[in-house]
Amino acid sequence: MLPSNIQLWLKQQLNKSIESIAQVSGGCINDCYQVVTSCDKRFFVKYHPAQTMFEAESVGLKAISDAVTGLAPQVLAVHHQAMVLEWLEERPASSAFWKDLAKQLADLHSNTQDSFGFVQDNYCGLTPQQNKPDKDGYRFFAEQRLQYQARIAYDSGRLNSEDLSAIEKVCFRLPELVPAQKAVLIHGDLWSGNLMNTAEGPKLFDPACYYGWPEAELAMTTLFGGFDDVFYQEYQMVSGISESWRERAKLYNLYHLLNHLNLFGGSYLSSVRQVLKPFYD
Repeated sequence: MLPSNIQLWLKQQLNKSIESIAQVSGGCINDCYQVVTSCDKRFFVKYHPAQTMFEAESVGLKAISDAVTGLAPQVLAVHHQAMVLEWLEERPASSAFWKDLAKQLADLHSNTQDSFGFVQDNYCGLTPQQNKPDKDGYRFFAEQRLQYQARIAYDSGRLNSEDLSAIEKVCFRLPELVPAQKAVLIHGDLWSGNLMNTAEGPKLFDPACYYGWPEAELAMTTLFGGFDDVFYQEYQMVSGISESWRERAKLYNLYHLLNHLNLFGGSYLSSVRQVLKPFYD
């Protein structure tokens, strides 16, 4: 149950009496609740007693909504331990949903800037995500994505020196392995668990936003089962992205595999080493 201080804060923020609070599913990091106020108004509340990530998450959601109206849920209030979002009713995903998602994601990716990174550091899951602006996309991905995660994993004993050396080789070779791409606004952690079909259309949540490579965004969508083929066909047609992006997906996803290794432990080590296999001595 939500602690009394958060309930009091909710009442103050919503300016209504609270009729009910019920825990609902919402991922493995935060406790999530449906809060119903007077007049049967419903809200989605995320709570964590020890985290201070909600302000950064709210900035990401606002960036998505500012770029593509309605693509992210509305943030109604933010506390260092909680966040209030509009309540969304999920609908089954259809071909129309996947087409709409592809078009809106391409719209999101049409927002570009000169530097990679973001207005502030944020989180990918529970892991801090560095976003210091850098005009060099290869250096940004090497230093602030792969090397950052690899150092955490090495320091905790999850990677050995051979693994670290292989990752350094990947970083050195990025300019020959990855084509030049503009820095575009991406969700940053886009998989099926972080999107929903609603009466208002697709909604994206739990972002790890930054300006990065669009191919890296598409790669993440394939990591845990992938999206409907209709999505990829429509995105390809609308965006004109190179059809060869799938050949590089495992390199982009090395970042997320390293992050999952750090978050969830050794079950991801074999997947990391499978990507690194060509880079070992």
